[in-house]
Amino acid sequence: MIVKHEINVPYRKATFGMGCFWGCDSLFGVMDGVLRTRVGYSGGTTPDPEYRNMGDHTEVIEIDYDPTKISYADLLDKFWNFHEYSLTAPIKRQYMSLILYHDEEQKQLATQSLKEEAAKSSEELITEIIPAGAFYPAEDYHQKYRLQGHSDLVDAIGLTRKLLQTSHVAARLNGYVVGLGGMEQFESDIPKLGLDDKTAEYVREQLRKNEGGMLYC
Repeated sequence: MIVKHEINVPYRKATFGMGCFWGCDSLFGVMDGVLRTRVGYSGGTTPDPEYRNMGDHTEVIEIDYDPTKISYADLLDKFWNFHEYSLTAPIKRQYMSLILYHDEEQKQLATQSLKEEAAKSSEELITEIIPAGAFYPAEDYHQKYRLQGHSDLVDAIGLTRKLLQTSHVAARLNGYVVGLGGMEQFESDIPKLGLDDKTAEYVREQLRKNEGGMLYC
């Protein structure tokens, strides 16, 4: 089995905070056009944050995406519709609703989308929009957390510590094993990812079993 971990095409970054980062790692990783995902800490000033000592940072997901396949507006749509926690109730900074923009275009799109979402709500939205600063990757056990719960699958695809943050295959499978993406998309993905029959069947079983379930931490 030759697993196709890397996709080398021009990409852009997007960074969001939407509650616990385990769920959104699965959510975005399985979207067509998303190349890689990693979770970590950003948005604050505390140097070298860790999970048990995060300071003023927020749990975020950093996404590498192919802008010819998926737009920033598509990513924003997913951001607004899949927060783990409320968009209107105050919550501690670790889990806050946060958009970190990487350029002026992202800032404008994010600001406009916030106005549109606010117009739909009877309560004030608490989402913050700020420039993207330093991103600190979270500890290895947080990366592709759902996928790492399937040790045989992890071994089958040769997933290493580095690949937890850089592998396209890991990003996709981290969504499929929790029931995201749909069977049709997965079937079309099998040859693209380089999965053998045994590995594909295992993922297929997980997708069938978990499809339609809720993301949670």
